[in-house]
Amino acid sequence: MLVFWKARLVLLAVPKTGTSAYETALGPHASISVLDPPELKHAPVYRYNRFFRPMFEKMGVEHMELMAVVREPVSWLGSWYRYRQRDFLDGKPTSTRGLSFDQFVEAYTRGERPPYANVGSQAKFVEPRPNGTEVSHLFKYENQAAITAFLEERLGLSLDLPRENVSPRADLALSAELEARLRRKCAADFELWERAR
Repeated sequence: MLVFWKARLVLLAVPKTGTSAYETALGPHASISVLDPPELKHAPVYRYNRFFRPMFEKMGVEHMELMAVVREPVSWLGSWYRYRQRDFLDGKPTSTRGLSFDQFVEAYTRGERPPYANVGSQAKFVEPRPNGTEVSHLFKYENQAAITAFLEERLGLSLDLPRENVSPRADLALSAELEARLRRKCAADFELWERAR
């Protein structure tokens, strides 16, 4: 999570949406960079609302605008699948080594997900709170030009995004049957991505 105090903007770090690249490029310009622990770095709207919003209000700022980037859901799951193939996870319950992408997605669509497929939901991450705390600026990961233009204008800087935290390549072919099941079970994630700019 990056906080730009003067611009009254908070960039939420939705996992697997290029957040490491934004941290590298924008970290020096941020008033607050929350990098650890992961539960705060990747604080969803509900956690921002509970911990950060009250602190900012005590500092005299009634409203910070929230920005988030979301990725097309199949691509997002593909990124998680590839990330969890990395050597440092080998032998751990969160590793996807030895699994096909179909097996990973099938596990993700279950009611009770095994550790390797327990990666959350983008729709849940940005879910508005009853008190009105919500994401004001929602962008598609695939529309990097719009994200860059918005940040450059809002923060008054020139942005050059590096490639960071790139996962190994892998076959991400998904059967039509599983994709249909994913779209049915995770409709909110697909609707969220369609709604983003």
